[in-house]
Amino acid sequence: MDTVLDRPQQKNTLLPMVIIGTLFFVFGFVTWLNGSLIPFLKLVCHLTESQAMWVTFAFYIAYVVMALPMSWVLNRIGYKNGMVAGLGIMAAGAVLFIPAAQTTLYSLFLVALFTLGTGLTILQTASNPYIVCIGPRETAAMRISVMGLVNKGAGVVVPLIFTAWILTGMDQFTPEVLAALSEEEKASRIAELSNRLVTPYIYMTIALLALMAFVKFSPLPEPELEQAVEQGVAPEHRTSVLQFPQLMLGVAALFFYVGVEVIAGDTIGLYGQHLKVAHWGALTSYTMVFMVLGYLVGVSCIPKYLSQPRALQGSAMFGILFTLGVMFGSAESHQLSAALFGWAGIPTVPDTVLFLAMLGFANALVWPAVWPLALEGLGKFTATASALLIMGIAGGAVLPKVYGYLSTASGDAQGAYWMMIPCYAFILYYAFSGYKKRQW
Repeated sequence: MDTVLDRPQQKNTLLPMVIIGTLFFVFGFVTWLNGSLIPFLKLVCHLTESQAMWVTFAFYIAYVVMALPMSWVLNRIGYKNGMVAGLGIMAAGAVLFIPAAQTTLYSLFLVALFTLGTGLTILQTASNPYIVCIGPRETAAMRISVMGLVNKGAGVVVPLIFTAWILTGMDQFTPEVLAALSEEEKASRIAELSNRLVTPYIYMTIALLALMAFVKFSPLPEPELEQAVEQGVAPEHRTSVLQFPQLMLGVAALFFYVGVEVIAGDTIGLYGQHLKVAHWGALTSYTMVFMVLGYLVGVSCIPKYLSQPRALQGSAMFGILFTLGVMFGSAESHQLSAALFGWAGIPTVPDTVLFLAMLGFANALVWPAVWPLALEGLGKFTATASALLIMGIAGGAVLPKVYGYLSTASGDAQGAYWMMIPCYAFILYYAFSGYKKRQW
């Protein structure tokens, strides 16, 4: 029921939601560009599948290395200035892509990706607890789902832009065509392809600097985090954040979740390339569309029809089901995608690729559900706990590398997806039992 007391709170919440939503769009744009970059750099830098997965490692390992230092920075300079600093660091990372593209040095690409990840770390560390604490805790998953819609909306758009801008005329860069050229001609053609990255990253740098100025001069208030969590003040005898099982198990759940999310979003292009899917550069968009559908469920159903634990339970069970579909689905048949969206003129994909994309739906509500469950009752430990949860993003660095190793070692790119089953099994445990634990 709308009351006079509710209205000012809603009004005060709107502006921060809009500004943070803009930042979440940037998160999505930069993060889900990796799905198209991996097969692109595999071609440009002459990489194996395992080597190409260093892209995700360099990007996501920044969250592990920089999360706690960035939380210290936030405490020193404030959340708003921290967001400004994060955007500046991201702009520096975008600039580094220009010499990387001109030299085709894979190591320089990885440094640029690590720098982008560092900037995103401070933005994520600031924005996620901000969204949790800005309103009632029981609707936090719904607010994070709204942010997820914006984030994954960017993930839908960016592979399409990348494909249209960078991956046109790829028939002249196939292995067969390149093999027929002399070494000098081959190097020249690869350099031409790599240099296509220069102009887009110049524009990205300009956009990040403009957004940096926008946030700096916006009336974004500092979040009153301590007041927002007063009702969950930690018991007096707790002296360390490590004494909260629901948090530490939540960090592990996010580790596994981000790993499978990145595998679903960033390896689908590589897997499609392996199956000779013509539009492999745009396949990340398929995963993102299914994630958007999942977030729509979260926005419309949480908490009225679906509690946060129930949403997490359903996500884990769908994850296991769709992973089995990836492993045992047909690599030739397009029947499922033809039935789902082929009638709309959208290019179809093999059934196994479709199940990989559908993992986007299973993954969508894991992040929004875990955050409020893990932070419940943390009180004065909330800021440090948030940094630890951000460090769970390390799963995006480690698990795709595990998949890349298994795929390369076994020669079975499809069967190697089995490694996602135990990840979803742990998330399922957290959804039923782990989040309730208050003592070890």
